[in-house]
Amino acid sequence: MATIELKVPSPGESITEVTISKWLVNTGDLVEKDQELAEIESDKATLTINAEEAGKIEVLAKDGDVVKVGDVVCRIDTSVKPEPKAKKTETKSEAPKKETVQPAKETVAPANADVKMSPVARNIATENSVTPAALQGSGPHGRIMKNDVLQAMAKGFGSGSTAGTRNERKEKMTPLRKKLSERLVSVKQQTAMLTTFNEVDMSAIMNLRAKYKDQFKEKFGVNIGFMSFFTKAVCEALQQFPAVNAYIDGENIVYHDYCDVGIAVSAPKGLMVPIIRNAEVMSLAQIESEIKRLALKARDSKLTIDEMSGGTFTITNGGVFGSLMSTPIINPPQSAILGMHNVVDRPVAVNGQVVIRPMMYIALSYDHRIIDGKESVSFLVKVKEMVENPVKLLFGGKNPEEIVLGL
Repeated sequence: MATIELKVPSPGESITEVTISKWLVNTGDLVEKDQELAEIESDKATLTINAEEAGKIEVLAKDGDVVKVGDVVCRIDTSVKPEPKAKKTETKSEAPKKETVQPAKETVAPANADVKMSPVARNIATENSVTPAALQGSGPHGRIMKNDVLQAMAKGFGSGSTAGTRNERKEKMTPLRKKLSERLVSVKQQTAMLTTFNEVDMSAIMNLRAKYKDQFKEKFGVNIGFMSFFTKAVCEALQQFPAVNAYIDGENIVYHDYCDVGIAVSAPKGLMVPIIRNAEVMSLAQIESEIKRLALKARDSKLTIDEMSGGTFTITNGGVFGSLMSTPIINPPQSAILGMHNVVDRPVAVNGQVVIRPMMYIALSYDHRIIDGKESVSFLVKVKEMVENPVKLLFGGKNPEEIVLGL
């Protein structure tokens, strides 16, 4: 019997153990070569173990087990091969068959199909995490209607599942969450973190997007969002204030002549920060395309260690979740992070007149050991200027008139 032992691969430098997140096969299953067998989770990313050869699988570890890099977690008996998939062959019938009218098939019901609900009621319940099985239906044959869900929500959010109970449950922290908690605590303890705020009038960008969004999408295949404008603005500001793009290494300060900007994205297993390399030389379309590519990989838990390592500055957008203002925490070993927030119509004074403008609060958290207050405030003001006058993004931070005049 020829047996192959599959060992835990190394997810990256300095990582010594991982968690078996989920087995995708069971002992006794016949697997194909290169088939995904299990998902493993480290403190930085989720990876997969793939079959090196076809054969019969023997699983040696359980879901949730913490294993060392290099440990044997399964075996494949290569003497037992999966049967080749039979090819479908078409047979010609001797005589044409008469068409028969088949009765209409019922639509496949979604999750919780055993609970009868109207489509509207099901959508409301899903969006608000109300458990359908715990609702009382007032419709025909006990069917749950829209008002049934709304009444349950009025008694308490999510009342269908846990309202009125005093149950508790304990869940083990994932390696990713555990590492994140350790890093956040260390940042607060090991840096002199301060935050400065400003506000940005988003009118110019919003007008630009509204005017050219269709042409932009048609030419480049991606939508034009706020993040690309802020990334370009940040890159220009980092060139003028290099300390914001640096970090402390012992008794030295390491400065970067390039801008590797981390973009915080929400993923099923937590916040991920993939890196856009050399963002300072990229166009808006290139930045948008890269953000889309990395966000899709984060959603599918396919980001690699290299794609999340080595950033020089980070941008996070709490506005997509409705945040009006916050103090983002620095992503070590970086020295600063920019926080974007929700765009809200507010009255502001423009040329002595009160007008309504779409405004966004922005925040810069920075390490005061390396970045002075003047630098931090000036950096944020520069970002504000660039975003409010996006034409400057095309001319190295200057107005076209200044270039003509040689200023």
